[in-house]
Amino acid sequence: MTKLNVGIVGASGYTGEELVRLLARHPQVALTHAASRSLTGTPVAEALPQYRETIPAGLCFSGAEPETLARAPVDFWFLALPHGVAATFARALVEAGRRVIDLSADFRLNSLALYKEYYGTEHPAPDLLAAAPYVLPELAGDAAWKNAPLIACPGCYPTSIQIPLTPLLRAGLLKPAPGSVVINSYSAVSGAGKKNDIAYLYCERDESVKGYGMPKHRHLSEVEENLSAAAGAPVVVQFNPHLAPMKRGIATTITVPAPDVSVEQVYAVWEKTYAGKPFVGILPSGKYPDTAHVSWTNRADISAVKDPRTGNLVITSAIDNLIKGAGGQAVQIMNLVAGFPETAGLV
Repeated sequence: MTKLNVGIVGASGYTGEELVRLLARHPQVALTHAASRSLTGTPVAEALPQYRETIPAGLCFSGAEPETLARAPVDFWFLALPHGVAATFARALVEAGRRVIDLSADFRLNSLALYKEYYGTEHPAPDLLAAAPYVLPELAGDAAWKNAPLIACPGCYPTSIQIPLTPLLRAGLLKPAPGSVVINSYSAVSGAGKKNDIAYLYCERDESVKGYGMPKHRHLSEVEENLSAAAGAPVVVQFNPHLAPMKRGIATTITVPAPDVSVEQVYAVWEKTYAGKPFVGILPSGKYPDTAHVSWTNRADISAVKDPRTGNLVITSAIDNLIKGAGGQAVQIMNLVAGFPETAGLV
């Protein structure tokens, strides 16, 4: 069987490391390139010895120059880079005829104005935006996105929010008033990426939970744009992210005023939407998703309860931020594009 050649740009960050782990063991691809400016020339198995049994022999980190990488015989590139930087690589690789899955925020928003508002700069490649569909696999359907040269992979917080909420908005079950939906999310420290910052040292984060990025965390733009598209009307939410003392995972709690909506209606929509979807676990009402149960998996667990005192629906979800929230979801997208089993390399 001929395998697809795949490469990673930004392979030494937390998400990049996760992509190395997943792609090195994937039965239908060959990991041939891992680019990292900080580790150029270093054997990948030396930098990531925990995965050395599956990392291809002799694979070393290459430099990260867009024009050089564009000439490499790679079928699929994964960009695990900061926003603003990823677009430069995306342009060079797409122009060279490569397929690209971008895990940054550069192509997640349809609105140039929103990008500037939330990321503080003009969009770095507006001409590529129309060619870059935003794909959360369970919600994207079987449309023409599979033929796109450049695909935007969702953010981690937005994944944990959209999987439970989007089907309910699409079905018209929820029609929330502005600000009435309150979303509290708790993320592992790895969500901040690898950085030399005292705020993320072990002694600072251990036994500590704190809110941050409120009231306009960058992911809020992605959340509201996609929820509004699902509802067919503007959706404005209160998003409260928190940093939790764990290495991986996101736990999200969504409170929605819904006095006329029953839990049974919620579950009926979820069961219909996610029938046959291997990476969504629908837990019984009263059973709550736990980050420990989805850690190291590409699964999102969701559940809901109704509070009869307030009339609110309380919806909870849990994902691994580095897998379903990043690298695993990107591999899932590649599987669907390439016609591989959706679960290849992920179970």
